[in-house]
Amino acid sequence: MSKLHIKKDDTVVVLAGHDKGKTGKVLKVLVENNRAIVEGANIVSKSTKPSAQNPQGGIVKKEAPIHISNLSLIDPKSGKATRIAIKRDGKQVVRVAKKSGEEIK
Repeated sequence: MSKLHIKKDDTVVVLAGHDKGKTGKVLKVLVENNRAIVEGANIVSKSTKPSAQNPQGGIVKKEAPIHISNLSLIDPKSGKATRIAIKRDGKQVVRVAKKSGEEIK
């Protein structure tokens, strides 16, 4: 299993699929499946039974997971998609954008 370059609360852009070009915040990373759930991207309609939280039931729109390979981090300087490099200062590990050299928080 490889280390993932995307973490929760990162701003990412979708590179492939019907939501190509959309940007959003990562809500959750599913490490075991190499997937992430991105706010406002890959919306699916899910049919739900009536429950305590949703007494009406019916069709609910929610975000579905997207494979990590179809996501790219956004460069903090230019606002465009970028790859990342891992820089190490002793024990400190920092992710750096390849395009601008800017640190990704």
